[in-house]
Amino acid sequence: MLNAVFIALIVGAVLTGIFNDSMQAVTDASIASAKTAVTIALGLIGMMALWLGLMRVVRDAGGLAALSRLLGPLLHRLFPDVPPDHPAMGAMLLNIAANMLGLGNAATPFGLKAMRELDTLNGRKGVATNSMSLFLAINTSGVAVLPLGVIALRAERDSINAAGIILPSILATLCSTIVGVTVAKLLQNRAAFRADRFPAEEPQGEAPRPLIDLGALGEAQDVAAISTQTSWLRSALLWLFLLAFPVGFLMQAQASGLGAFGQMQEFLNYWLMPFLIGTIVMYGFSRHVKVYESLIQGAKEGFQIAVMIIPFLVAILVAVGMFRASGALDFLIGGVAPYSSLVGIPAESLPMALVRPLSGQGAYAVLTETLIAYGPDSFIGWVVSVINGSTETTFYVLAIYFGSIQIRVTRHTVLACLAADLTGFLAAVAWCRMFYG
Repeated sequence: MLNAVFIALIVGAVLTGIFNDSMQAVTDASIASAKTAVTIALGLIGMMALWLGLMRVVRDAGGLAALSRLLGPLLHRLFPDVPPDHPAMGAMLLNIAANMLGLGNAATPFGLKAMRELDTLNGRKGVATNSMSLFLAINTSGVAVLPLGVIALRAERDSINAAGIILPSILATLCSTIVGVTVAKLLQNRAAFRADRFPAEEPQGEAPRPLIDLGALGEAQDVAAISTQTSWLRSALLWLFLLAFPVGFLMQAQASGLGAFGQMQEFLNYWLMPFLIGTIVMYGFSRHVKVYESLIQGAKEGFQIAVMIIPFLVAILVAVGMFRASGALDFLIGGVAPYSSLVGIPAESLPMALVRPLSGQGAYAVLTETLIAYGPDSFIGWVVSVINGSTETTFYVLAIYFGSIQIRVTRHTVLACLAADLTGFLAAVAWCRMFYG
């Protein structure tokens, strides 16, 4: 699908340039966008290294296991068809916890493992079960706590409040998750989607190669098994540090005379980032983690990721840059704007909403181009940042997870996932308008 989008952008740009007398602008944009893609990727290395290093500290401190234990009671209620002691429940817990912490390398193996285990409870092979559909609706709703890549990109574009998207992203993804779960639950017993309407399908052709990388799964399980000890003194120091922040903030806010909303913006703008960094460092310290060494190990991964995204940035930035320079994008936005503005949605954010369910790298590139065009602290910049930070690559997840166990009848899964995507998009606009409109 992304291949078709890429071709449409390039061909549309060239054809529009021919009839719009903008071929010079198209040519200049193709060269400038390719250079910009590499410059941006290199500029991301610092922030990506820092935050992935901090996430490594959380990982080494046993954060994944702690979060999965916290989520356990909720998932047991959401998945009554899965026995609490079944391996599928443990894999789902670890997958969702890893996604929330931004540990994608661990999340995917756990997700594939969960699908394999859920299939052992499936009485109709080839037909998605209620639990599979609900699990994927939660996955594609973009459950996340720290949208690290977006924060890094906003910082690279000199945003005055790069981390300000954290709270709107959490609220938007919360809305999308609630809607995804609700739609999945409401549709699973509808006559049109009942599992017994569909005959079981035997696998056709050769069995697919296992999509679970046993090495990656083993590494992810090792991460999940990390259990650290602490002492009362270190725990007390952590809680004293956490207490210092609200006390200090309230004292500063009272002295400044800001109202409640102004205080919230002050916290998001200038207090949130140091609070997160300090809390992660102190959490690692309280769990006897060698924080510095752990951060260095995670930072190495951040460097590799920043370099790895260069080809994706080059491809999409060149295509979108040419499309914009030709005048085609302005023409489309002009046609859509009167209708989208009726519900308060900026038409300039629609490309992100369309690409995000298809490709994570493609959406990141569209985000980059949009921030270049409008600025990271413009309203459009806020909206596309929150969309990218609070939604997921729906069709990629569906293809990988269902393909791993040869599910051909998805029942209501796609509708639930798309409902979550649409909600995430609308919620991103609404929360940005509330905080930064």
